Amino acid sequence: MGRRYSLLERKNYNRQIIIERLKTKEKLKRIFFLVGLPRAGNTLLSSILNQNSDIAVTANSITADIVYNLFILKDITTFKNFPDHKSFNNIAHHVFDLYYKDWKQKYIIDRSCWGTRENLRILKETHKDIKIIVLTRDLIEVLASFILWSDKNPNNFHDRTNLKTIEERCENLMQGSILSHAILAIENLLLPENKDLYLLIRYNDLINNPNRVIKKIYKYLEIPPFQHHYTNLNQFKINGIEYNDDFVGRGLHHVKTDKIIKSTYDAYSVIPKSIIQRYKKEWLM
Repeated sequence: MGRRYSLLERKNYNRQIIIERLKTKEKLKRIFFLVGLPRAGNTLLSSILNQNSDIAVTANSITADIVYNLFILKDITTFKNFPDHKSFNNIAHHVFDLYYKDWKQKYIIDRSCWGTRENLRILKETHKDIKIIVLTRDLIEVLASFILWSDKNPNNFHDRTNLKTIEERCENLMQGSILSHAILAIENLLLPENKDLYLLIRYNDLINNPNRVIKKIYKYLEIPPFQHHYTNLNQFKINGIEYNDDFVGRGLHHVKTDKIIKSTYDAYSVIPKSIIQRYKKEWLM
């Protein structure tokens, strides 16, 4: 017969199990999401939030592509022939746990186009408590920012199209680019059925009163308060890795480090009237 344990030994054993489970629970990361228009303060917001060592706002993340391509496998003959949904979900539901396994931060804010119809559907299948920060800006200001940036930083992804006029370049941005993809994602997120999934942040509010915006984000995500600073900012870096903008164009993710201030140029004088009339969207103001 095996050894009989005393009541005290059993209590100590049970207490140890509870402690270990609590430790495991503490180690579990909370995953949130960031969906923003490019040139709308994503990198600035990330740099500010990452001052808190418990928070990691990612660069443009590949996790959405990983999960999306994983779900495509459900359409292949092999899966349809033997549709083991439970085993499939074991992988799909733990992509984020595995991807961010070695990240030390408690709160991960994953930045990608999670608002698109397919990506949001996948999130709803794999996450119970979805919280998305949506960052928007006047679309004409976004276009002007792209145009002025590309003029100052030649040999960027935008110039490689060999388009000459500002109107042509704007049309290119609005058709099948990172900008048009982000617009589709945000338009889908703003549908009435998704109203409980996101917190909307406007670029002008972030620039004019960053402290108020940061407090709003902390309250929304239910993260303990942290004292941030809004001068002498650092360039974006997470876990020792920086953006390599050689692939897209220098300065694309550059942050003004001395203080937070909006550029003084008039966006509506940079962009042709034909583009303004065609693409001005009130919800992005």
